[in-house]
Amino acid sequence: MPLVSTGDLVADARTAGRGVAAFNVITLEHAEAIAAGAEQAGSPAILQISENAVKFHGGNLSAIAAAAAAVAKSSSSPLSLHLDHVTDPELMRAAHPDGFSSVMFDASKLPYGENVKATADAVRWGHERGIWIEAELGKVGGKEGEAPLDAHAPGVRTDPTEAASYVSDTGVDALAVAVGSSHAMTSRTATLDHELIAALTAAVPVPLVLHGSSGVPDNEIRAAIAAGMVKINVGTALNTAFTGAVREYLTTHEQGVDPRKYLAPAREAMAGTVAGFLGLLKPQE
Repeated sequence: MPLVSTGDLVADARTAGRGVAAFNVITLEHAEAIAAGAEQAGSPAILQISENAVKFHGGNLSAIAAAAAAVAKSSSSPLSLHLDHVTDPELMRAAHPDGFSSVMFDASKLPYGENVKATADAVRWGHERGIWIEAELGKVGGKEGEAPLDAHAPGVRTDPTEAASYVSDTGVDALAVAVGSSHAMTSRTATLDHELIAALTAAVPVPLVLHGSSGVPDNEIRAAIAAGMVKINVGTALNTAFTGAVREYLTTHEQGVDPRKYLAPAREAMAGTVAGFLGLLKPQE
């Protein structure tokens, strides 16, 4: 199936009152697992490649993007390609020829006024090329290299009034908000502020994005979608499944040297994780 548009997937999910999941791609196996999990669940999904993943690949976006796009195009599920947590405008501009329909431009660490200016510039660039732009307001925290951040500390969460102004001033297509989750959580213990999610939904005209969903329990994700959250980002949960399967294989096969022997179960474990998350996002009967 041809690559689809992230904007269309998000809009369709929002209209249907469900969520759409975006899963982080680090290796080819991640992309293959996301496609397989989406097919198992009979659901669309977003394959997202972060700036950190690009750095892992030596700064070469094109190779991992081409691999992810090829996997997506051979899948029977509708899949899109998204460039995530981009702070470098040059990397953002590289997305256009590499098949991305969307970019999350992250200026959230800048002072508010600078964030607005940088994001508005990114939106102008993206919209001139038909690229859907997501941005972040608030402090989700937890990414590698960042100082520890309490997701419930004063000043961390996104303010609805400020969010309304931010969306109006930047023209973004979606807004990632800080509502109690954190990146890189390996246990699903986060508690979200559902009243805040509902207030943000009422305050801004664009779909909301939940980052750090790997650390959010099933019931919290369902409640967040009911309150208005649409795009659900998942990364660490895939890595936990991947690493667990590799560790289990190597523990019982200490002399093993063929990476296919442990990458296959790792890919299968990630596919199961993808299918599980996608099942959460469907409307409950």
